[in-house]
Amino acid sequence: MRLRSLLFVPGDRPERFAKAAASGADAIILDLEDSVSLANKDAARHAIADYLAGTREVVTLVRVNPLDGHLTAADVAAILSAGPDAIMLPKAEGAPSIAQLDTILRSEATRDATLPPILPIATETPAAIFTLGSYREAKNRLLGLTWGAEDLPAAIGATTSREADGRYTSPYEVARALTLFAAHAAGAAAIDTVFPAIKDEAGLAAYAARARRDGFTGMMAIHPSQVEAINAAFTPSADEAARAQAIVDAFAANPGAGVLQVDGKMVDAPHLKQAKHILSLAD
Repeated sequence: MRLRSLLFVPGDRPERFAKAAASGADAIILDLEDSVSLANKDAARHAIADYLAGTREVVTLVRVNPLDGHLTAADVAAILSAGPDAIMLPKAEGAPSIAQLDTILRSEATRDATLPPILPIATETPAAIFTLGSYREAKNRLLGLTWGAEDLPAAIGATTSREADGRYTSPYEVARALTLFAAHAAGAAAIDTVFPAIKDEAGLAAYAARARRDGFTGMMAIHPSQVEAINAAFTPSADEAARAQAIVDAFAANPGAGVLQVDGKMVDAPHLKQAKHILSLAD
């Protein structure tokens, strides 16, 4: 499943669902949490269930409410039978949260139903930071792993998570990096968080490029106008793909070699692994 771009849509705005699905995003996230007021939760659940029951154009996730808020079970009860492709779990705290959500899912699923995979938002509480390594224990249940830069600073009384130029302050660079490594340790997609400045096209392009450079495999979006830039950042250029293919071809032609030269540069096993990864993204 290719997950370069995942676009959020408020669950109580069903008139936006089809537009989001047609935006070019690899997935859409129908939200029942922060973007939906308490008064509108039930209407949003019904709107999402109705949409899921129809014909879907893209992978469709549902972000349920946090496990500690006593709304998750009602969310699952309303939407599970309609077959969401995955569940996004906010304020997750490691493998125990995955197990707790699975208990809720099993209570609503039919006997032989396959439970949808889970995409945790893994850094929204202070305790969550210390559970990131545990996601390996739940690797078979993960669609990916992502993080957030808004709830955590609010939880600890920080005034911001970003410098004046938009880059993260040191504590949140740590949270981002740990999420990246935890995702790869679990063999799951590493999804970077949103870029909140919707009109800053250059800033978004630079942020998404850094995310891919650092090893993230995709990124979340909050507006359809962000999708194209995110997809472009996570899609290798023709030159990248050509160089990667040259490395793969060189090792295929020299199966016993540990080190080769390609275009005058030394390449070895890590370069071959990276080249294969680039070609998989290009495909």
